Amino acid sequence: MKASPFHVVLIHPEIPGNTGNIGRLCHGIGATLHLVHPLGFNTDDKAARRAGLDYWANLERVEHDNVEAFLLWAEGRQVHLFTTTGEASFTSAPFKEGDVLLFGSESKGVPDHIMERFNRYIIPMPGPIRSLNLANSVGIVAYEALKTVRPNIFGL
Repeated sequence: MKASPFHVVLIHPEIPGNTGNIGRLCHGIGATLHLVHPLGFNTDDKAARRAGLDYWANLERVEHDNVEAFLLWAEGRQVHLFTTTGEASFTSAPFKEGDVLLFGSESKGVPDHIMERFNRYIIPMPGPIRSLNLANSVGIVAYEALKTVRPNIFGL
């Protein structure tokens, strides 16, 4: 099995469809998906099958019991936090193999005490909306990161 190019972390995701889409993306690009509890849905095999997530059993997935457990795991790793209050564009993040791409929940984002710990990046939006859908945001950032850490995958 190839090493994961990076880790996608969702703190307290609430919408199973978003997490399912993100899981499919992670499986497709070889990234590891981390889910930080509590979640707004059930991830057991029956719930995954019902949602049509036939790849869920093969997805490299880690579940952290709480934020503290995730922070302990993340210690010593390069973490890039993506939020609507980012300080720089996501395209300026210095992505490297094994980095952590961190996203908050759909309705609450990332708790303040976590915001203070990591460099924050934003996906610029010229239109009048507050934010993008979580799954879309992860897709945009993940492919930018993949382009940086594994450029040959794009035939460049």
